[in-house]
Amino acid sequence: RAQGSMASLRPFRCSDLLQMGLTNINPLTETYHPGFYYEYISVWPEYCNAFETMSGAMSAYILGKVEGKGKLWHGHVTAVTVAPEFRRLGMARDLMTSLEDTTDEHGGYFVDLFVRERNALAIGMYRKFGYEVYRRVLGYYGDNGEDAYDMRRAGRRDVLCQSTIPMDRPVRPSEISFD
Repeated sequence: RAQGSMASLRPFRCSDLLQMGLTNINPLTETYHPGFYYEYISVWPEYCNAFETMSGAMSAYILGKVEGKGKLWHGHVTAVTVAPEFRRLGMARDLMTSLEDTTDEHGGYFVDLFVRERNALAIGMYRKFGYEVYRRVLGYYGDNGEDAYDMRRAGRRDVLCQSTIPMDRPVRPSEISFD
């Protein structure tokens, strides 16, 4: 439960797709087709959580997954968003912690996420949560060709934090592989 939020953390449900208006109102929040959400809920349910208010409204959620092989086995944050009236209450931190803990339980080396290069507010929040820019991905966002930062935070398994040593050059989306 986020401090002072009067909301409870629970697993993300299919019915939450009908309540996304408040959380996905921000133009920097990625919105996907229903099948995308259903895949995440069915394949990686432990990586998908939401905050629900006392009135039953969804106020925040996170979608994630686990992927990769060997030392690239990691948790990935696909989407995390909080409705505007519930921001700065600790919900994003709690959602990220839930995904990070799940990744540690599954033996992941790190958690990563992609964020628009111009989204300074989100980048600052992720930095406060211990994430660092690992690499720049050129033209990652197909809607406008905007670059992304691949940000990472080492997990318990990566005691030397080798997974977060920044790359010395930007990459294209076609160069990203976790095999």
